[in-house]
This record gives sequence, C-alpha cells and structure tokens, in this order.
Amino acid sequence: MSNDIKFKEKIKALSLFANVGISETYLQDLGVDVVVANELLEERCRFYNHLYPSVNMIQGDITDENVFENVIGAAKDAGVEMVIATPPCQGMSCAGRKDPLDPRNFLIYYAVEAIKRLKPRFVIIENVPMQQHTQILYMDNYVFIPQYVENELGEYYNFNKTRVVNAMDYGVPQSRQRYIYLLSKKSENVAWEFPVKNEKIITLQDAIGHLPSLDPDLRDKYERWRFPDFEKKKAEGLKISKWHIPPVHSWKQVEWMMHTPSGTSAFKNDIYYPMTKGRRIKGAPRTYMRMDWNKPATTIMQNSGVISAFSTVHPGRLISQGTDEHTRIYSDARALSIYELLILSSLPTDWNIPEWADDVLIRKVIGEGIPPLLIRRAIESLIVGGSYDR
Repeated sequence: MSNDIKFKEKIKALSLFANVGISETYLQDLGVDVVVANELLEERCRFYNHLYPSVNMIQGDITDENVFENVIGAAKDAGVEMVIATPPCQGMSCAGRKDPLDPRNFLIYYAVEAIKRLKPRFVIIENVPMQQHTQILYMDNYVFIPQYVENELGEYYNFNKTRVVNAMDYGVPQSRQRYIYLLSKKSENVAWEFPVKNEKIITLQDAIGHLPSLDPDLRDKYERWRFPDFEKKKAEGLKISKWHIPPVHSWKQVEWMMHTPSGTSAFKNDIYYPMTKGRRIKGAPRTYMRMDWNKPATTIMQNSGVISAFSTVHPGRLISQGTDEHTRIYSDARALSIYELLILSSLPTDWNIPEWADDVLIRKVIGEGIPPLLIRRAIESLIVGGSYDR
C-alpha cells in the first residue's frame, strides 16, 4: 500500500496496556493521534513520555477502580474514537507457563469494559494465538476468551473474520503470530479485515545481511584474546549505529555457537554442545540456536540478548570451512544487536530510544511489543476499505 494513506479527518485514540508505545509508532502518519494511554510500570511510562510527550499517559494498575475511571474520564474528555488494547500475554504465551488462572489472562475484562463505556468507532485488541484456547470466568462459567469478547461486543461491532495473522506476511522480517480483533462499529458499515498478504517474505538475509559482522563481547576478560578484531569490528558497527554493538556473553556459550551452523542448535553438535561440569545438558531443542538466513527472524522475545534463550543467535557465516567440527567455525557467535532487533521488529532504525534506558529494558519492551508495521497495515486497510481518506 501507499505510504500516503491516512484518515482525512483525524482520529483520536486511547492506548491500553501501552508498553512504551511500540504499536503506535506509525499512527501519526495515518492520521491517528493517541491522546490518552495507560501503562502499569513507571519506567515504561517514562519511556513512553519520552517518545510521545504530548500524550496524557496515566500510570497505574487498570484493575484499580480509581485508575480505570481516570482513564475512562480522560478518554471521554478527549473525544477518543479508537481503542488499541494489548493486554499482557505471559499467562497464555508459548514462552510462558500457559497458566489458565494467571491473573493477567483476565485483564481482557478491563479492555472490554473500557470499550463498552467509550463506544469508540474502531477497536484493535491484540494478543497471542493461545488466547483462543484460554478460558476465563464469565457469568459463573468458564468460556474461551473469543466467546467472551463476542458476547460482550457483538451487538455493537462488526468483527474481522481472519484473526490469527503472522507479521511476516505483511512486510515484517519476523515470524510472529498474533490473534488480533479488528472491530468497527456497525453504524460505520465497513468490513475491516487485514489486507492481502505480501507475496514476498522478507528473510534475515534481506533484512540484516548487509550489516557488518560483530564479534561477541566476552564476559571472561582473560578469554578476549580469542577475538583480536573485536575492537575493529565494533568500530565498524558503531559507524552504522550506536545500537549495533554486540551483547555480552560467557566464553563457553560463545564457543558452542562458533561451531554451530546457521539454522541449527548447538544441541545437535557432537563436540561443542551445551554442557556443565563436563556433561551434556538437556534443553529445549530451539535454545542455543542460530537463526536461518533464508527465513524471517523467529519470534523476538524479551530475553533476546541471551544465547540460551529461544532461537536468539545471529545466523553467522562460515569463516573456516574445516574438515570436522573442531575446525568448522562460524562468525557472529552472539545474540542479535539492538539495531538488528529494530529492523526485524519493523521499528525505525533511528527510533528515539532514551539515553537512560539500559539494554535489558530495551530488549524487553521490543520483545513484548507488536511489530508496528503490522498495525500500520491493518489501519491502512480500514482507511481504504471505508474510504476514510476521501
């Protein structure tokens, strides 16, 4: 779609469970002004205020009646016509415990109640696909979340038919499945669906293959001699961005990954495999794993800087052919840089990250945020489908 698609008449929006405003990244370009937002955590509110200083950010627990009423009152006063809600998903996520009684699963109540109170023209509710198989208490019975949402809002809103979408189908170089409701008020008389999928999937090679190689930053100072070009490579990375710097890792984990091919886990190595006290350890098959150049990135999570986490390691390139595993060596035995994460999450490479934010926080909020290009494509589809740009 064209980059000049936007609402002719600006739409004011409320962002619930706002994180640091990742989903809002491109909304102003579309004629959507977020005017009120709510987020629980103080440091995320501070990050959000840095990115969007004009937004009325209300910090606090939305399950607190005073906070909820404050949010609703501010949204009404501002004339909000769109609600974007991304309730925390850790209770349902494949990376979490999938605990049906996790209190975070029930935060959808507050999103739905806000929608009923505000009656916005348009609504986006986003979560992990597992929500369709997660039950919550509703009228003394446990029902699946989609049934609850449809029962509560179906009288007033049209729902999209296709709700499980993958960000990689809409120009994001990351395979990230989400369950997304696109609701339009029945009086709008518009069928809001996601646009047609892109024909081309953007691979890691397409997205970050041009970036300079980085050696890992070793935590073990006495092992740093193993990477004599570390400073030279770091300097080349910094020419690209101050965020294209390598994460810090332990030498033993780096050594395992140096001998691990692209798209493969170190658990499959015969010699350089994850171990402790000289013994092979067990773990999920997609941990200690390099991504694949020929595919989009795997889902980026909040612990993206940890080699032992779920598929976080740079694909690497063969730098020593060798005849066996000892002499077969691959470059970039490290987790992705924050700059690489920006690209793979469809964030601007000049994203205005506050100076005070540390590596852990930045990776966490990116890992928990929805790729903003996916939200952009959804809203562009609404604008075109409803002729709201005329």
